Amino acid sequence: MNIVMLLIPLMLMLVALGILLFSWAVKSGQYDDLDGPAHRILHDDDKDLIPTEARLPKRASKDNQVRSRSENPPDNPH
Repeated sequence: MNIVMLLIPLMLMLVALGILLFSWAVKSGQYDDLDGPAHRILHDDDKDLIPTEARLPKRASKDNQVRSRSENPPDNPH
């Protein structure tokens, strides 16, 4: 019975602490936008930031790659 007298106030203090931490998180904006950062990383918005001379050339289509392989076979060192 003595343990119950100790655990009930301890439980009430922990619940009060949880409510205070939750209210602080809500007030500080922790729950404002949950999906925005997850979707924002998928958008490729840095194309304009890369200088034109540093951009990689576009890849050729698969048909052109197959033709170039058959026209120019690789050198075999063996």
